[in-house]
Amino acid sequence: MFVRAAMPTLGRVAPVAVASSLTLATCAQTEGESSTKALYAVALGAGAAAAGALYASSTRCASIEDRIGALEVKAAQKESSAFVFVKPHAVTDPVKALVKEKLCAAGVSVVSEGDIPGPVIDEKMYIDNHYGAIAEKAVVLKPAQLSPSSKAIAEFEKTFGIAWSDALAKGLVFNARDACAKLGIDGDDLDKKWSTLKRGVTLIKFGGGFYCGRVDGLFVINGFYMSMRGKFTKPDASIHYYLVEWPTASLSWEDFRGKVLGGTNPHEAAPGSLRKLIADDWKKLGLSAVPDTGDNGVHASASPFEALAERMNWTGAALDADTYGKGLLAAGVPAKTIANWTSDPVVNLPGGAKGSLFDALEDLDSNECLAKAVSLAKLNPPK
Repeated sequence: MFVRAAMPTLGRVAPVAVASSLTLATCAQTEGESSTKALYAVALGAGAAAAGALYASSTRCASIEDRIGALEVKAAQKESSAFVFVKPHAVTDPVKALVKEKLCAAGVSVVSEGDIPGPVIDEKMYIDNHYGAIAEKAVVLKPAQLSPSSKAIAEFEKTFGIAWSDALAKGLVFNARDACAKLGIDGDDLDKKWSTLKRGVTLIKFGGGFYCGRVDGLFVINGFYMSMRGKFTKPDASIHYYLVEWPTASLSWEDFRGKVLGGTNPHEAAPGSLRKLIADDWKKLGLSAVPDTGDNGVHASASPFEALAERMNWTGAALDADTYGKGLLAAGVPAKTIANWTSDPVVNLPGGAKGSLFDALEDLDSNECLAKAVSLAKLNPPK
């Protein structure tokens, strides 16, 4: 008799009970209550009492989630993690040993390391993703898809004597990859031609990482890139990477880059830095040529955010599983925004200015970078 009388009530509360039972049971169990008792209360239609218990449990769940989020933010702030790799021209056993030794001496722990061969870098477009907008304009986007500013368009016509729209209509504008195919040359040959161009005469800058040069009667976008790309993607090329971390309080990001890694020009880098050591002992370390500003031995992430982007690109790290990624999400930066930012877009900056996202976060420590990312996210809501 009891069962027959209870069944209609169960039928009426089932939609709520089914939707809420897992959350209620989990939270009740977390707080030391009996999950079975909580489920029975809902299933048997205990009315206001059950609703009150459900509300209380939901509140406790929200509180638990808040505490977890706070811990994730704190973890992201306390620990700094970077992506470091030996560039193809410097991948020798002595260099790899030197990098590891120098990192260890600076209090930087190597969590894992490995090799990525050139053909894989080519196939997966790792290097193209790494260089973001520069690479996109050189190998992905067609000229008609580009959007130079009105000022840049005027500069194009002033310098080259033809309107940008007319050059497009006549099929004279090519990205770097298509220019190589059109001219029947490789990236190195294009780079040699590109290196002879003169700024304001045969070469103009449209914007950050956006150049156009006249090569053999064609207007080529970012013609320097294919040679640089080829160094990473040749069949015998590879990089050797390190996933590294250190306590934020023990080493600033600025010192990590300036004193541990060294400046872009290896010959002017800080004494004792990796790039300086490699430049000074390049023969002993097994390199075939003197390092320069492009082939400067080693790369390292320029900021905690850039490190996240590089881990996601090169190693397939999941945003919601990465310590810094979880910290950003918990701090309120939307996943869509983070994904968009990994390609270094131009973003709104405080004061009404615009600029590179990567530049805005460069050399900031993990806690500072996270705080600034939160403020920038508010200025750049996802579309």
